[in-house]
Parts: sequence; C-alpha cells; structure tokens
Amino acid sequence: MGLQDAVYTAVTAPFNVIYKTSVGSASYALGAASSATNYLGLKPKVEIKMAQPVPLWKLAAASGPYVKLAAISGAAAVILGAVGSHRHYSKDEVGKEQRRIFETANRYHFIHTLALLGLPLCRYPAVAATFILSGILLFCGSCYYTAFTGNRRFSTTTPIGGFCFILAWCSIFF
Repeated sequence: MGLQDAVYTAVTAPFNVIYKTSVGSASYALGAASSATNYLGLKPKVEIKMAQPVPLWKLAAASGPYVKLAAISGAAAVILGAVGSHRHYSKDEVGKEQRRIFETANRYHFIHTLALLGLPLCRYPAVAATFILSGILLFCGSCYYTAFTGNRRFSTTTPIGGFCFILAWCSIFF
C-alpha cells in the first residue's frame, strides 16, 4: 500500500461509512414499510401513473412568443449598450448626466428583458408583456433618446414608462 492508497483511503473512508449507513437505514425503512403493507393486505385502489416530463423549452415555446420577444429585446439592449458605452460624452456636467441617464436606461432594459423570459410562468402573461414592453419603450426609449441627443423632448413619457413597469410587476404577482 503506497502513499496514494493511504491518502485515498483516509479521504474516502468517512464518506463510505456515511453512505453505507444512510443507504442501509433507507433500505431498512423501505423494507419495514413494505412488510407492514403486505401484512395488512393494503393495496392501492387506483394505480398511480406518472405523466411523462415535458422539456422546459417545449413548455415555454407553447405558451406564447415571450421568449422570442425577450431575445429581440435582449439583442436590442446589447446593441444599445455597445453604442452608448463607445459614445464619447462631453466631460462637463451635461455629459456626465447623459451618461448616467444612459446607464439607467440600459440597466432597466436588461432587467425587464430578463423579466420577459419568466412570463410563460405567470398567470396573465399577455398583460404583463404589454406593460413590460410599454415600459421598455416609454421609459428606456425616452432615456436613450435623452442620453444620445441631449434633447429632453420625450422626458414626459419617462414616468409613464416607470408606472408601466410597476403595473407589469403587479400583474406578474397577481
């Protein structure tokens, strides 16, 4: 027995003891339950049949276009993120403010794109999708416009988009 064998035995021996003990206890409990059932003559009235598991991607694909919408929104968020991060903002306060607005818009865009992925699991996915997409368009869109142009013409739609986000999360909850 070499050094490697000694180390292997020292490391694996405690796990083998725990494994054999738990397997032994489980098989003993199963055997006792089986014996009691047979002794009492208990038989199920109806045989329980398990449904075949369906892959998650099939479930999501069958419940609407939400995963595809999330893919499109995610691609748009990445593209806008790349454009905004490579854009040269001025060094003054206006440029810093535009960069901050851009980062906020991109963060919210990504977060709500991830929320679109979970919509097939909620009760009313069409309602939540409508509010999320409206929020992305109104909130993130107006922030992107302000960050890229410096023009605040559409800044009045930003709070409406934020309210759409709130309604979307509430509709996911209910």
